[in-house]
Amino acid sequence: MSKKNKEKSKKKGVVREWVDSFIVAAIVATIVRTLFFQNYKIPTASMKPILTPGDRIFVTRMTYGPKIPIIQVRLPGFGKPQRGDVVVFVPPDEVPFPWYKRRQFIKRLIGLPGEKVEIKNGSIYINDKLVTDERIAKNYYYNYGEYGMADSPVVVPKDKYFFLGDNSANSQDSRKWGYADEEWVVGKALFIWWPPKRWAKIR
Repeated sequence: MSKKNKEKSKKKGVVREWVDSFIVAAIVATIVRTLFFQNYKIPTASMKPILTPGDRIFVTRMTYGPKIPIIQVRLPGFGKPQRGDVVVFVPPDEVPFPWYKRRQFIKRLIGLPGEKVEIKNGSIYINDKLVTDERIAKNYYYNYGEYGMADSPVVVPKDKYFFLGDNSANSQDSRKWGYADEEWVVGKALFIWWPPKRWAKIR
């Protein structure tokens, strides 16, 4: 083999190594994003003051179990969603759209399957008992929408959840569109990582 051909072969080898490295990195990044963590940018003020527009947050898929795309199988997680968790999910009115057009919302979990939920005088009542959890009780909730009317408690169906935004006056949530299916729960919000002055664990 001539010197010129050897140099060409060496260059091809270097390029091939770079391409292979890029492919492996892309596969690893996809697996991590699908099964472990995801990065989100907050677009609205529906969860103020804990989350403000522009905040970038990490969401873990491991807590509730990561969902494998295409086959739509959920792997075992560490537990079920709990009241007070800040959760990323697909609301029911977005589910009919193609996957690449579906919006994902982030709200606080209020009502669990089988529970009676009522918004009364700005507070949340679960099964006729006032919720005193500080993460929920600190907010004032407005009666609004088909599922949030005054004197009209609702019962959360099996395998579904009732979500509300902390900034109740500026939130499109379960009061309007009802219950989010367990199947479309994405993950639990962990912490704000950007901007640096906003760094904090999400509670």
